[in-house]
Amino acid sequence: MAFEDNLRSVREFDFGNLDFDNVGSWPLPVKMLIWALLLVLVVAAGYYYHVEDLQLALATAEAKEIDLKKDFETKAFQAANLNAYRQQMVEMEESFGALVSQLPSDTEVPGLLEDITNKGLLNGMEIAGIDLQAEQESEFYVELPIEIVASGSYHDLGAFISSMAALPRIVTLHDFQISSSDNAHIHDIKILAKTYRYKDEEMGE
Repeated sequence: MAFEDNLRSVREFDFGNLDFDNVGSWPLPVKMLIWALLLVLVVAAGYYYHVEDLQLALATAEAKEIDLKKDFETKAFQAANLNAYRQQMVEMEESFGALVSQLPSDTEVPGLLEDITNKGLLNGMEIAGIDLQAEQESEFYVELPIEIVASGSYHDLGAFISSMAALPRIVTLHDFQISSSDNAHIHDIKILAKTYRYKDEEMGE
């Protein structure tokens, strides 16, 4: 009977004219209904915002997990190939040392000039002059240009170039200038050779 009375009071209550200043006069069933609706709204809003925060946190964690997996795979690969890397480093140091040893020091330049002269003469060329040019500094090495003036045939020139490549020191050849002479088979030749000096000792001073 009480339930029917409460139901009837809810039906008869005018929800369009709710007086929030006099909530105490509302029927108990109406109060309970309003409070239930408010509770549902609060719970729903809290759940929505809480779940949204959780979803953001989950997305962040998933992205971080991907990065961590990639980082782990990279480090695992490096760890698995550590010995190979060390061996490669040793080989690179040996190769670097071998290359540096091919760069003449100041005291070796006269010997290098003598080697160039001998290579030219042995291959049939007549050396008219070998002149050192001004040094040009780079970040890690010093470049020393050497102007070579000679005469000979194309065959002599080719043999000279091949023999220069066999020198124990690094020498590169640039700016070939070949002009005809009185002899049709002999040509005047001007070559710019370059050798290099490592700046390690100078940088350490």
